[in-house]
Amino acid sequence: GLITKHGILIVDFSNKLRAEGKSIREAVIEAASLRLRPILMTSGAMIMGALPLCYASGAGAESRQAIGWVIFGGISLGTLLTLFILPTVYMMIARFRTIRPATAPGKPVETAAAE
Repeated sequence: GLITKHGILIVDFSNKLRAEGKSIREAVIEAASLRLRPILMTSGAMIMGALPLCYASGAGAESRQAIGWVIFGGISLGTLLTLFILPTVYMMIARFRTIRPATAPGKPVETAAAE
């Protein structure tokens, strides 16, 4: 859930910047830069929240530790992939898709007449 939302936000920001007329590369770099701090903060909070599970003790500690390490590793790896791999893949795929420029505020959007 969390990592998916990070990816969606980077792609959405990139698409909006491309609609404003920026190149694919500029849009991806700016979108990733804008989302870097929020992504690191939310991922860091999730990782810190999983640390008590990683170092659990007492009855049933083995199963809680296993769950904690899976959460820790999954969020860490997912964050790295979102920050480094997703923008690269987006740049490769976005070349094949054109995004229409945004209309100017106050300018009516032309629609096809219904027949």
